[in-house]
Amino acid sequence: MTPIRLLIAEDDRQIAEIQRRFIQRLEQVELCGIAHTLADAREQADVLKPDLILLDVYFPDGNGLDLLRELRASNSSSDVILITAAKEVETLRTALRGGVFDYILKPLIFERLEEAINRFCDHVERLSALKHLGQDEVDALLPRNSGESGHDSHHRLPKGIDVITLDRIREVIADGKRWSAEEVGSAMGASRTTARRYLEYMTGTGTGTLVAEVTYGSIGRPERRYRMQRPPA
Repeated sequence: MTPIRLLIAEDDRQIAEIQRRFIQRLEQVELCGIAHTLADAREQADVLKPDLILLDVYFPDGNGLDLLRELRASNSSSDVILITAAKEVETLRTALRGGVFDYILKPLIFERLEEAINRFCDHVERLSALKHLGQDEVDALLPRNSGESGHDSHHRLPKGIDVITLDRIREVIADGKRWSAEEVGSAMGASRTTARRYLEYMTGTGTGTLVAEVTYGSIGRPERRYRMQRPPA
């Protein structure tokens, strides 16, 4: 998967720097700009056309929700994650009506941001891989139903994990061979990071159906490989 291009729109330079450092830890993300005013955010969003904007609400020269409305009115393809100290319910309602992908309250926790961006990357990958649209695909793409359908419906899947991608991975590795995360990602048209996250989830569910093994290449570098464990005859 091509890295998603991300714009940080945050008036507090110290917070923006923290966000920048967080983003640099995510290999599936490419930081394309940082804006400290609403006017600058508006201009960079128009010129750079990022896939995703981390948007604050309060700016000295305006309100980030106005930019959200403008993006939607102009049919922009940029998605938005609000990262804000705004705890008013009406602000959340406005953000939801504006189609934000996620809403994260400050102080920002890296794991929460990582989870949101992972879900966004999965969302982009699923849309790109769709050949036809059925109700199952729609349900997986809509947040209200994500991870609550199919044979995994007896328990809620964690955020960032959906049943359709799980099924695709099961199909890829069903042959019993040892697969690396990069090979699985390539076979299913996803990034190595996404494949690894799902594979690690599958090894940690306690079902015993997927096992991880450490192998060593010709230069001695350890590599995790995954294989489906066949049930005893």
